[in-house]
Amino acid sequence: MRDYFAKTSLLAKFALRRERLRIPIWIVSIVSISMAVACSFPGLYPPGPERGILAKTLENPAIVAMIGPNYGRGDYHLGAVMAHQMLLFTAIAVGIMNILLAVSHTRRDEERGRIEVVRALPVGRLSSAGAALLVLSFANIAIAVSTASLLGLLGLEGLDWPGSCLYGAALGVSGIFFATATVLIAQLTETSRAALGLSFSLLGLSYLLRAIGDVSSEALALISPLGLILRTQAYVNNYWWPVLIMLAVSILFVLLAFRLNMIRDLGAGFITAKPGRKTAPPYLRNPLGLALRLQRTTIIGWAGGLFILGVSYGSVFGEIDAFFESSDILGLLLPGTAGFSLTEQFTTTLLAVMTMIGMIPVLIAILRLKSEEQQNRTEHFLARAVSRLTLMGSYLIVSLSISILAPFVSVLGLWTAGSSVMAEPLDLKWLLKGGFSYLPVVWIMIGAAAVLIGFIPRFANFIWLHLGYTFFVIYLGGLLHLPNWMRKLTPFGYIPDVPLETLGVVRAAILIVMAVILILLGLAGYRRRDVYG
Repeated sequence: MRDYFAKTSLLAKFALRRERLRIPIWIVSIVSISMAVACSFPGLYPPGPERGILAKTLENPAIVAMIGPNYGRGDYHLGAVMAHQMLLFTAIAVGIMNILLAVSHTRRDEERGRIEVVRALPVGRLSSAGAALLVLSFANIAIAVSTASLLGLLGLEGLDWPGSCLYGAALGVSGIFFATATVLIAQLTETSRAALGLSFSLLGLSYLLRAIGDVSSEALALISPLGLILRTQAYVNNYWWPVLIMLAVSILFVLLAFRLNMIRDLGAGFITAKPGRKTAPPYLRNPLGLALRLQRTTIIGWAGGLFILGVSYGSVFGEIDAFFESSDILGLLLPGTAGFSLTEQFTTTLLAVMTMIGMIPVLIAILRLKSEEQQNRTEHFLARAVSRLTLMGSYLIVSLSISILAPFVSVLGLWTAGSSVMAEPLDLKWLLKGGFSYLPVVWIMIGAAAVLIGFIPRFANFIWLHLGYTFFVIYLGGLLHLPNWMRKLTPFGYIPDVPLETLGVVRAAILIVMAVILILLGLAGYRRRDVYG
C-alpha cells in the first residue's frame, strides 16, 4: 500500500508551489469577509427589543429558504446572528474554492497530460490524487483554524470559543466534503468540464434540498451537506455530530475515489462522453458558432439559475416593509431615496446584487478564450484562415449577449415572484429599465477582461478579484460605513440608484465609450501578442 502513495509529499509540495497565490487569496478573502461582517454586527444589531423583532421577521419561509433556520430566535445574540446569516454562504464559498482547485489538480491535469508525465517517474499510482487531497485538506484546515481563532479573539457577545471552534470546523469539513466529492466525480468523468459541471450541480442541489427541507421537511434538509452543516447550531447549542457525519462521508468518498483511480485507465472515466456527430452543422463552421456551442450548457444553466435567484428575491417582497422597519440599522442596506417605498428602495439593492451575480457567466464567457488557448486549441483556428480579431470577437459577442440575457431573466424572475405576493406589483418595464441601466459598467468589466487577455493573459483571472471587491463595496459599503472613494474604484460606483434615479444620457455615453475603448484595446493587444505569451 505504501508504494501506491510513493512521493505523495513531494507532489504535494509542487502543488502548493503552483497554488502559492490562489490558495492564500482564497483563504484571506474568505476569512477577511467573515471578520469584517462579524465586526459590523455590534453596530448593526445593538442590544434591545429590535433584535427580537428581527429574529421573528427572519422566520419568514422565504427568508428561511435563502439563509436557513434561525436556531437562536429565543436569544438572538451576535453569535446566533453570525451563524444564522453567514455560515451557509461562507460554506458555499468554501465549497466553490474546493471544487475549482480539486478539478484543477485531478481531471484537468490528467486532461492536459501532466499526470501522465508524473506517472512516468517513480511515484505511486495514487500519489497525484493523494497530493491534491493533502493540499486541499491543508487549505480547509487553514480556513477552519483562522476563522475559529479570529472569531474567538473578537470577544463579541455570544462569539464564545466553543461556538467559534465549531463554526470554523463546520467550514473546514464543508470544504473537505466538496473536495473529496469532486475528486470522486473526477474519476467518473472524462473531461474537466464534465467534472466541474457535476460538482457544481452537486453544490446547487445541496442548496436546493436544504432550502426545501428547511421550510417543509427536516429529513430532506439532513440529506443535504449544507443543511447538515447548519444543524451544528453553532453559538447556540453547538452540536458536533453533523461535523463527524460529514467527515465520515468524506473519508468514504476518498476510499471510493482511490479505488476507482486504481481500476480505471489514465485519461478514461466511468461515465463515457456521448459521441459527437460525424459532420458538423453549418453553424459550427465559424468561430462564433463554435464559441456558442462550447458555452451552450453554461448559458442555459446560468439563465435558469438567475431566473430562480430572481424568484427567490421576489418571493420576500411581501415582507419587506416589516423586515426593514424592525431595525433602523437595516436601513443602511437601502439607498435612502426620498419619495419611494421600502420595497422600491430594496429593489435598487437587489438589482445591483443580481447584476454582480450575473457578471459571473459574462466573465466566464470571455475568459473561455484564455482557457482554450491554455489547452492548445486556438492554434488550430489561427493556423487556418481565421484572424485573431475574428476569434476574440466571437467570444466578445457571446459575452456581450449574455450580459443582456442575464438581467432580463433575473428581473423576469423577480417580477414573476413579486407579483404573486404583492397587492400592487411593481411595473415590469420599470424593473427592466433599472436592470439594463447597469449594462455600460458590465461592458466595462468585459473590456477590462479583454485587455488582460490581450496584454497580460497570465493575470486575466484577477478580474474575479475586482468583481469580489465590487460586491463587497457596493453591497456592504453602507453597513460598514466605507468611504465613498472606495466605491469609485469600481465602475459600479458610477451608477446612481436605478431605477429610482435615471442613469442619464451623458453618463451612459461616457461609460459606453470607456467600454468600447477597453474592448478595442483588448482586440489590439490580442492581435499583436504571442499566442502563448
